[in-house]
Amino acid sequence: MTETRQPLISSARHSPMTDEQRKSLALAYLKAFDRGGKTVEGIPLLDLFADDAQVYFPKWGLADGKAEIGRMFADVGGTLRAITHHYADFNWVFSGTDTVVCEGSSHGEHRDGPWRADLPAWGAGRFCDVFEIRDWLIQRCFIYLDPDYAGRDVARYPWISR
Repeated sequence: MTETRQPLISSARHSPMTDEQRKSLALAYLKAFDRGGKTVEGIPLLDLFADDAQVYFPKWGLADGKAEIGRMFADVGGTLRAITHHYADFNWVFSGTDTVVCEGSSHGEHRDGPWRADLPAWGAGRFCDVFEIRDWLIQRCFIYLDPDYAGRDVARYPWISR
């Protein structure tokens, strides 16, 4: 049996979405980072967002609207040489409304050095993204992670040096 797949950006913007469809859009967003800013289908990352969307990233703050989101992604992305998300290990939480949560891990190369989740155990690489997705667009994405990818900010945390 062939499954009918809804496009990532639908012409039926106001049709109800299932949790699986929201998950698909969130996954397309995460995969776009691994592919340099474009989805597998070649859609630019920013096209996955509503015009008035909000994105939060630690140490950057809240970006309102596509223009600011683009600046934020350029600022943060400019510090990364490569990133790979570990899709097989993602945990997904659905609220029964528009909210989807993805907890996961990654590895990559920051301008200050490499990182991999759990190497060391206290280091970067684990994240939790909270999405609000409706009308086939990301309305809100709050990203929770340690932005010290290379693990250089250790002096302020005495338990690391023990």
